[in-house]
Amino acid sequence: MTTRQQAKSATLRELHQKGVLVLPNAWDAGSAALIARAGAQAVATTSGGVSWSAGRPDQQALTRDEMVALIRRIVATVDVPVTADIEGGYGAAPEDVEKTITAVIEAGVAGVNLEDSKPNGELFTAEEQAARIRAARQAAEAAGLPELFVNLRTDVFLFGIGEPKGRPDDVLARAAAYAEAGADGLFVPGLLDLGVIAELVTGQPLPLNVMAGPGAPTVAEFAAAGVRRVSVGTAIAQSAYTLAHRAAAELIGQGSYDTLAGALDFGAVNGSFDR
Repeated sequence: MTTRQQAKSATLRELHQKGVLVLPNAWDAGSAALIARAGAQAVATTSGGVSWSAGRPDQQALTRDEMVALIRRIVATVDVPVTADIEGGYGAAPEDVEKTITAVIEAGVAGVNLEDSKPNGELFTAEEQAARIRAARQAAEAAGLPELFVNLRTDVFLFGIGEPKGRPDDVLARAAAYAEAGADGLFVPGLLDLGVIAELVTGQPLPLNVMAGPGAPTVAEFAAAGVRRVSVGTAIAQSAYTLAHRAAAELIGQGSYDTLAGALDFGAVNGSFDR
């Protein structure tokens, strides 16, 4: 543990206290460097993009060690705080979460995202997830990084759990349990309704994170509803891979290069990395 990592974790905490923390999600060291260069105050990883960069599908298809190795490379490339998407913690038991937290702290992260869903789409009960959060907090304390920011993702809206009218209350009940267990933030992907978002902001104590993308409210609109953190999940990685597919298809099929127009020049990209 270094004082620099502790300072980055403290900075990440501060960034949730006022205004909106905008996190364009990275999937490898190169994308992280370009995102930081664009002015990001912190870098969040996306588990889907990280897995794709290794030729694997999302949902914990990487081993813990493989994921940590990729996160370590990202941390080493940027100066800003990095918060790692650790999906469901690489195992259902609190002990699994503890091992994962210990490993990513050793890799240098300032924060993590931890989901309350299982690979089969079911959700842990609030009590089960609270035990996993407590394990994460204990691991952070033991590793010398009590400042670690634990952003707790609940998939009630993303997976359409329960009747629609009951979902806000489900999230609020979970948020109360998660906050008591030691979560620092609440992430509710799959929810874009500004009215419901405002209810969740005022109904529970944690700074709220939403996942945006094309067709979503603007960052300013989210901010007006009280949101403290906006990320985009796999959206930027999807766009980058889409560009690769389209450019290759054009080159192979038509022998032309129009898809490649407007790219950053070689020097701009190459100059984003330290030797």
